[in-house]
Amino acid sequence: MLLADTTNKVNEMIKDYMMMKREVVRLEKIIFGYTIPMDNWGVAQYGIEAAMPKGSSGKSQAELKQMDLRERRQHNRLLVLRAKVTILESYTDSFSDLPTNIIYDRLLDGWTYRAIAEELNVSVTYVKDRKHHIIDVIVSAQKAQNAQNAQKDHFLQAK
Repeated sequence: MLLADTTNKVNEMIKDYMMMKREVVRLEKIIFGYTIPMDNWGVAQYGIEAAMPKGSSGKSQAELKQMDLRERRQHNRLLVLRAKVTILESYTDSFSDLPTNIIYDRLLDGWTYRAIAEELNVSVTYVKDRKHHIIDVIVSAQKAQNAQNAQKDHFLQAK
C-alpha cells in the first residue's frame, strides 16, 4: 500500500481528497464500466456470499497485458488514488476528541479554516493547530507502519 510519509504529502492528500474521490469514480467507470463501492475494496464476506464463486472486480493478468498504454496508466493511477483515499478514510473518527474528528471531516470535505472555525465557534488558529496535530498523527502512524513492514520483510528474508 502506498504510504504517506511526510507532512507535505499528507497535507497535499488532505487538500486533494475530494478530487481523488471523484477521479476514482471516473476511472472506475472508464476501466470497468461501473463504479465499485468503496466498502467492496477489500471487505470480507460471510455466510452464503462467502461460499459462492465470484469473478474478480479487477482486471486479470491476460486483460492487463492486452490493455493499451493509456489504459494501463489509468489503471495504475486508479490503484494509487484508491490507496491514498483508503489511508485518509482509515483515520476518520480515530482522534481522541470530537472537535478534532469534526475538523478532520470538514478538511476532507474541502471546508476552509474560517468556515470550520465558525461552525465550531473556535478560532482559525485553533483549527490550524488541530490540522497540524492531525497530520502529525497520520505521519507518525504511517512511519510506524513502514517500520513494521520493513521489519516483517527483513524477518521473511532471513528465513
